[in-house]
Amino acid sequence: MTTNLEEKNKKLVLEAFDTLFNKGNYEANYIQHSAHIPPGRDGLFNLIRSAPSNMRYEPGLTLANGDHVIVHGRFSNLGRPKNWIAVDIVRIADGVFAEHWDVLEDEATRADSQSGLPMFGEKFAE
Repeated sequence: MTTNLEEKNKKLVLEAFDTLFNKGNYEANYIQHSAHIPPGRDGLFNLIRSAPSNMRYEPGLTLANGDHVIVHGRFSNLGRPKNWIAVDIVRIADGVFAEHWDVLEDEATRADSQSGLPMFGEKFAE
């Protein structure tokens, strides 16, 4: 059973991801603690500022468990040969992002997919 806190946390994460990745608002309250990005707000914001202006983020499955939210999503228009499929895990404390982990993988094409199924959504991005 999902609690009101979990629903609130899921909404916070999805709104923050949209603000950060799709709207380019770097003033949003977000603190980054990732092994892939320098710590603090500046580490994340500098990464996003250096991304192509047409980069997009699509959230998919979103799960919450207490103060943790997990989002399965797709980053496209990164200036890379393939989109990235991501699993982001965010810990929320006092209504703000406190900690973040991610798992990133190049998105498989239909030809590359051993299962014949897309990695994200109902169809291939091709």
